[in-house]
Amino acid sequence: MDPVIIVGAGPVGLSLALALARQGVPSVVLDEGPGKDEQRAARTVVLREDTAALVERLAGAPLGEAGLRWTGWRSMRRRQVTRETTFTHTPTGAARHGEGYGTAGDARKGTAEGPGDAGSPGDFGGPAPLHIAQHLLTGALRDAIAREPLVEVASDSRLDSLEQESLGVTAHTRGSQGTWWRGSYLVGCDGPRSTVRKLLDIRFPGRTSVERHAVAALRTELARPGEALLHRMPPWRFTGPSGGEVTARPLPDGVWRLDWLLPPGKDLVTPELLVTRVRETLAGWNGGTTPPYDLLDTGVHSVHHRLARRWRSGRVFLAGDAAHLLGALGTQGLDESLRDVDNLAWKLALAWHHGPHEALLDSYQAERRAVVAARLRAADQALPLLRGGGGLRSYLPGSARGHDALLTDGHLGRGVLGAPVAYAASPLAPAPTEWAAPVGTEPGAPVVDVRVTAEDGSFVRLRDRLGRGPLLVVLVAPGTGVWERKHWVSAGIMPRLAAAVTALPHSAELLVAEDYPGAAPHTVLLIRPDGHLVTALSGVRPADLYQAAEAALGGQAKTEAEAAAASAG
Repeated sequence: MDPVIIVGAGPVGLSLALALARQGVPSVVLDEGPGKDEQRAARTVVLREDTAALVERLAGAPLGEAGLRWTGWRSMRRRQVTRETTFTHTPTGAARHGEGYGTAGDARKGTAEGPGDAGSPGDFGGPAPLHIAQHLLTGALRDAIAREPLVEVASDSRLDSLEQESLGVTAHTRGSQGTWWRGSYLVGCDGPRSTVRKLLDIRFPGRTSVERHAVAALRTELARPGEALLHRMPPWRFTGPSGGEVTARPLPDGVWRLDWLLPPGKDLVTPELLVTRVRETLAGWNGGTTPPYDLLDTGVHSVHHRLARRWRSGRVFLAGDAAHLLGALGTQGLDESLRDVDNLAWKLALAWHHGPHEALLDSYQAERRAVVAARLRAADQALPLLRGGGGLRSYLPGSARGHDALLTDGHLGRGVLGAPVAYAASPLAPAPTEWAAPVGTEPGAPVVDVRVTAEDGSFVRLRDRLGRGPLLVVLVAPGTGVWERKHWVSAGIMPRLAAAVTALPHSAELLVAEDYPGAAPHTVLLIRPDGHLVTALSGVRPADLYQAAEAALGGQAKTEAEAAAASAG
């Protein structure tokens, strides 16, 4: 069968190629560039726990040395600390909790130069976000592709036409690699100005420049080297246009990315103005004296909100910025783009190996577009409150603290603005059953990454088994981690469950966990290849398990009798 054609060699296109290769699907990546990426210190991305883990699985290597996992997050308003968050996986050599946020040695309490901890609400924010320069992220993916025989990258290949019929897609490129390409499917990962989207005549409505930021990357020494900061309405005056907000995000080797919110409009941001802004900000955090710094890169970043009307047209799909643009209020568009990849890859792989599954392929748009649309609605509702125009509500008691909490959620990938969500209304959801078991994960939501025992007896993380093609079936069985697998694999309910898994309509891997949040012993979890829970059942229920698996693959839900007959046959 022909490979999948992927248009675009950014993080999304490269990730999709690797995700397909993990499931035995070849692809051709059409890269309109020279095959390497421009090194821009000010062009960085922040990945949440789930998307960072996805990229590390695909790259085959940890990204901790190329990027930085923050020790914490601090929000300030004027001189007051409004919120603090401490993350797990604290990097070695990070600042001690309680030091001030200024330059090294300047930790005066209760001031903007060195804010103290008194009276500021704090929490433990779980795993830390990963902050990494985009060219380093893309470079790690390119290195992995260079080792992957199922992926071909064609540089200097710009798409200019495509045709599709019932059996495949034909694309033509111009450039030094100009030629005709034949594929089974085609995915447009070619960014905001997507050629694929334009060739399909798919509308891309939305809003332009909902936010603008002046951006600088610089190397300097601050007292909290691993902690990110959101400072609203700082107590010093900025030269030139200002939106009254600055964000500082640390990177490795003492590098920081600073973002200054700009007011609405098209005011020119000159290099001189940016240098002045850097000096004013560093001085404001350092008692009026600008510390030494090395300015590495500058730019202006505009945030647009757009959503393509359709994400699928026959054998052609859109993913990433070609399908949606978001990023206001600290949210990260790449997070949602990588979740597109995770959702689409296993569905394409199943169709590539086993023939068209129309309902399954249609579910990509149904699930992902609904999630991104909800993100955009939430951001559009919050923008008037947080960026002015909120009316009397902006002056209600507690409103400032609520605004800071909402912005923190956006920056840290939590709440309605950023947390991974359940595909609650998915067309792949199975029919209700009386044997459904309550667990700490709702159906359609991402599962918790617990330790499991694999079929070969090894202990692995559940997340490491994702994205390989098969469904996952997890039995919750306390005590199995103490005894060797040979002592329990043929005891109790295991043989019956193993037989039920073998009878499923698609290959599945049987795993065993000692525990799972909210799950009773002998609960059986059915999990999609992208890590979303299909169902949880009380005990071994072969007919219900079969019915849920078939629904997850886009099949028609069977009656209990039909499912029992199929699972027995």
